[in-house]
Amino acid sequence: MPELSSSAAEAALDRSERPGRVSLLLLLAGLLVGAAVGLSFVANEQAQPIILGLLALLAMAGVFCLFAFAIGAIQLTGQGTRNDVTKAVVDAAPDGMIAMEEGGRPIYANAAYLKLAGSDTFTNLRPVERVFVGSPEVSEAVYRLAQAAREGRSLSEEIRMAPPPGGAAERDFAWFRIGVRPLPLPRRPVALWSVADITHERERQENVFQELQHAIDYLDHAPAGFMAVDPKGSVVYMNATLAAWLGHDLAQVGSGGLRLSEILPDDLGPVLVGGKGEPGEVRTDRFDLDLRRRNGHPLSARLYHRVAYGQDGRPGDSRTLVLNRSAGGESDDPQQAAELRFDRFFNTSPVAVATLAADGRLVRANASFARLFGTLPRTGDGSEVGPPVRDFIVERDRSIVDAAARAAAEGRGDVPPVEIGVSAPVNRSARIWLSPAGSAGGAEGAVILYALDTTAQHQLQQQVNQAQKMEMVGQLAGGIAHDFNNVLQAIIGYSDLLLASHRPTDPAFQDIMQIKQNANRAASLVRQLLAFSRRQTLRPEVIHLGEALSDLTLLLKRLLGERVELDLKHGRDLWPVKADVNQFEQVIVNLAVNARDAMPEGGRLLIRTANMTAEAVGALRLNGLPGADHVLIEVSDTGTGMTPEVMEKIFEPFFTTKEVNKGTGLGLSTVFGIVKQSGGYIDVRSTIGQGTVFAIYLPRHVPVPETEAQETLPEIAPPAGGSAPAAAASPAEPAKAPARDLTGRGTILLVEDEDPVRAVNGRALTARGYTVLEAASGLEALQIMQERDVPVDLVVSDVVMPEMDGPTLLRELRKAHPALKVIFVSGYAEDAFRKNLPDGEEFNFLPKPFSLKQLVETVKTTMAG
Repeated sequence: MPELSSSAAEAALDRSERPGRVSLLLLLAGLLVGAAVGLSFVANEQAQPIILGLLALLAMAGVFCLFAFAIGAIQLTGQGTRNDVTKAVVDAAPDGMIAMEEGGRPIYANAAYLKLAGSDTFTNLRPVERVFVGSPEVSEAVYRLAQAAREGRSLSEEIRMAPPPGGAAERDFAWFRIGVRPLPLPRRPVALWSVADITHERERQENVFQELQHAIDYLDHAPAGFMAVDPKGSVVYMNATLAAWLGHDLAQVGSGGLRLSEILPDDLGPVLVGGKGEPGEVRTDRFDLDLRRRNGHPLSARLYHRVAYGQDGRPGDSRTLVLNRSAGGESDDPQQAAELRFDRFFNTSPVAVATLAADGRLVRANASFARLFGTLPRTGDGSEVGPPVRDFIVERDRSIVDAAARAAAEGRGDVPPVEIGVSAPVNRSARIWLSPAGSAGGAEGAVILYALDTTAQHQLQQQVNQAQKMEMVGQLAGGIAHDFNNVLQAIIGYSDLLLASHRPTDPAFQDIMQIKQNANRAASLVRQLLAFSRRQTLRPEVIHLGEALSDLTLLLKRLLGERVELDLKHGRDLWPVKADVNQFEQVIVNLAVNARDAMPEGGRLLIRTANMTAEAVGALRLNGLPGADHVLIEVSDTGTGMTPEVMEKIFEPFFTTKEVNKGTGLGLSTVFGIVKQSGGYIDVRSTIGQGTVFAIYLPRHVPVPETEAQETLPEIAPPAGGSAPAAAASPAEPAKAPARDLTGRGTILLVEDEDPVRAVNGRALTARGYTVLEAASGLEALQIMQERDVPVDLVVSDVVMPEMDGPTLLRELRKAHPALKVIFVSGYAEDAFRKNLPDGEEFNFLPKPFSLKQLVETVKTTMAG
């Protein structure tokens, strides 16, 4: 490429320049002289007007030129409207610049670009697309820039040219940063290209990168381990030495593939990176721990942990130096080997061990202590001591621990163990022993502390106590319910007899109706007691919770009112469950009513359903919930919440926080009993001021052909009052159907130990045409059956009776009468006595209390069947 002249290299090309021309000035002067000579041949009279016209024309042109010169429209230098300072700056810029009009016509190029392109005139001036031609990568980058120029966009690309253009031919390669941007000119679109040589900048970056690579290489092969951890516990860097010690792949470190919890003993990660410090504090602590290798084997190590705290006192990223203290890690000195063996015993002991100074401050502690109390003594140079151990104990137990620590520091060896609560993020309890350190006192500590975590033991004991209490209350409630059912059975029965003998117009008719309705209300309360004691009768069937909850939507909205927003969120493809539909609806209604009462100012009630796999259930770690597939029904509100003291009693019958006459205290106890009797699990979470969440887990139903083919009992109408908690007292009357004939013929043996119940039931059956034989016990019933020559068609027997209960009576009757039809009546659930009967035993069941109409309907259905 020919060398450019110095003038061409230092100048710029600009088509906007319009320099003045002397020839034009001479031509204008010649025209004026010619005009003057021509006028000399014209008569004075004729020439005078022409001369005056020319003078006037020249005068007007002169005036306009003066005005144009004054406002800057005309410049004597011929530079147009160009800003000389701006042009000088651009002309002397070290980066090459070229302005291109639409169509690829150059209108300006500075000296740097002329040198780079090897041009000196517009004729041989090459645009960027023709200067930078080379490898496919370069061509693609230049094409993207040209496309951006055509579209009026700004774009920048970095390319590597080998060999470079002529202006940088002294090098084998060069790096360029090429940019293009539109210029805001009013009359024509112009794109300004810029070309900067960034070879030296790239060389500096490569040098810095190489130096960084050397530093990392030096750090990777250092004889000590090093790692960096973020506040969330993720290892963002680990050198090759530590990775080799622990057996981890470096490719997994730094990409979120390795966490501190994977290389530290359990629960020590938050202890190491957690906590708060003084704002702006930078602290270096020393820890003696056993790290966990990838294969699970321990690595005895000493950690020098440095962390800086922000202005809010929270820790930032930490830097940790790790020294290998295992056998052969530093030396094989016998004394050091003995020390390492002691450290291994100390750090891996399942018992929390710590040494305390005379004032109760921590001197040294093992990993089990850190897991239990959530802290380790942070000693930088070995001479400092940590915080007092009393800081990690709940307030109520600190005085007891202080007294025991003082006794141990004085050398007493008979200090009894102390039960304490740990002031950790979660409630924990422990039993600690304090003993004097003896000759090992002084700088190494004056008191030795041993601690055992008793949290699980206490929780289990509380659960056992709670279960025993609930079982005792359930037995009491069940017994009361059974006795009440017999009383209510007599009241409802005699009310039905009186109603049958009175017309609706009689004055006493309404009084009798009030007696029966209140008896039905009492029966509803008794059923709730039976639900709590899990002795009620359930009719389980396969249901889909989404459909069941959708059917309840209108009822729930009426119960909640306008202030409470109802939100239903159904999980996709919910598994079926097996439960009593009516009882399940009662559970949801009771929870919704309680949630409404907890939101007096209004709020939001969310009912959510979802499938829970066995793995997800196991991850919850709820005691008593088996690790199998379940379906979750979650009822959450935004109400006032409950205190821990209230939550311990919410499922107890007759416990309520509502005002007098605004609740029976049986709603949640009923929920508890129904869920448990259905094979489910209920969990409660509550926060004061934020709301309460009831989570119900029902086992997934998997159809089995054998179980689906089991014989089912005939449907029996529910007792008067239904199963709804509040609306049971006055159920809505359906449209009246034609009266059914409930009369019949046959001999019925009525076995009932309660005289009033037996009498009223006998009168009702006798009035319908049956022959009724009455027996007050099972033995009396057997005697009647033996003495009669005429066979009995049906036995209606109570279940719980003195001397001989109903199941025993049935077994005895089957010996002589295998085809005898039987109806059991009881205040207990059917399941409570079915287990006492042989498999496949056929009978009908009628739960107490029942109306006389239900009794005669069941009798007629059974005898007809």
